[in-house]
Amino acid sequence: MNSYQPSMLKAALWMVGWLAAMVTMAVAGRESVSQLSAFQVMELRAIIGLVLLSPLVFASGGFSAMKTQYPWRHIWRNAVHYLAQYAWLVAVTLIPLAQVISIEFTMPIWTAILAVLFIGEKLNQWKILAIVLGLIGVLIIVRPTVDNLDLGQMYSLAAAIGFSVSVIMVKSLVRTDSVVRIIFWMLIIQGIIGAVPAALVWQPISADLWPWIFLVAVCGTFSHYCMARAMTHADATIVVPMDFLRVPLTALVGWLIYAEAIDVYTATGAVLILLGNILNMKRTT
Repeated sequence: MNSYQPSMLKAALWMVGWLAAMVTMAVAGRESVSQLSAFQVMELRAIIGLVLLSPLVFASGGFSAMKTQYPWRHIWRNAVHYLAQYAWLVAVTLIPLAQVISIEFTMPIWTAILAVLFIGEKLNQWKILAIVLGLIGVLIIVRPTVDNLDLGQMYSLAAAIGFSVSVIMVKSLVRTDSVVRIIFWMLIIQGIIGAVPAALVWQPISADLWPWIFLVAVCGTFSHYCMARAMTHADATIVVPMDFLRVPLTALVGWLIYAEAIDVYTATGAVLILLGNILNMKRTT
């Protein structure tokens, strides 16, 4: 049955939910990881997220409906996603939020490169230009030198590449598994993967930290659900540009909460990366 129901208003409202969740996730992640190991935060996110997801699981037919024919696809996808999420959480504690999000927006660029290398997609002029602009944007933000590599920027780049691999893997999963099932297995598998690392660094959690951890779990669990629902009401070429608002919104939050100034390099690099994303969409229309 086709679940596509065109509605610009509904798509926009679901994207408001996505944007709010992702911007909140950046702040909550920074506050949580500033006091706890990212491994512990991610384990708590998986446990709390599974509880929060339970109503949707039962509404979708219960645990029996969560069975999948492709367990290994879920396992490999979530192993990569787990490492990428760890790198992202570390990055938000080391560099300005605007830099993290700007570099994260290179995901479509890395996805295009990986698709060419591993699944045989062809390059065209728009895709080549998108890749070039994205890479130039990254170089402007990072400005790498032999003796000055910013660890936070390297973590952010690693996260973007890891998320890109995850996106390619999940493309095959959405053909056979529902959004709820994919999120269910994400929480289960990443909870199992992270159990030992989290146990090795586990420490008591202060009362003032629990709200931040809860926000990480809520936003990490339901942000992707919001994006998926938005996609059921509008094409990707309409939905994805709405996500570009995340760059200025995150920069604004970073300035308001942490007094993070936006330098000309980050602003210029972000513009080039976003332009590359627009061109990358243009070649599919």
